[in-house]
Amino acid sequence: MSLDLEVNGHRLTVTADPETPLLWVLREELGLTGTKYGCGEGQCGACTVLVGGNPRRSCQVPLRAAAGKSITTIEGLEQNGKLHPVQQAFLDAGAFQCACCTPGMIVTSVALLRQNSSPSPRQIAQFLDGNICRCGTYPRILDAVARAAQAMKDSSR
Repeated sequence: MSLDLEVNGHRLTVTADPETPLLWVLREELGLTGTKYGCGEGQCGACTVLVGGNPRRSCQVPLRAAAGKSITTIEGLEQNGKLHPVQQAFLDAGAFQCACCTPGMIVTSVALLRQNSSPSPRQIAQFLDGNICRCGTYPRILDAVARAAQAMKDSSR
């Protein structure tokens, strides 16, 4: 079946079973491998993308549910060769080791900062709850999100 998608601002048509998880279409059909396969059960957050602006576990989203909605992957966050402030903050804070969780953490953090531009450390931790970092870099991840929030405030002045 052919389905129309909007991925990272580009409209395209894919031919796939409508029940195929969005994750597999992004990685295997579209070559967007920044979105990671973690657990396949929607429990770890490694595969998080934005669907209609909301963070969703792409391993659990059937293709049919994403059709016609804006989908943003980690690759779609940079604009004109410049990293999104959350991406830059993760680099600056060294908020990753193996980087398996990093795309999902970043995408989820972008969603948070769109909803709340000045989150408290507790609000950051609560929003990221369910995104698992196997390396335990949570303190640096929380620091990176706070840095990104500040950078985004500073750039809007």
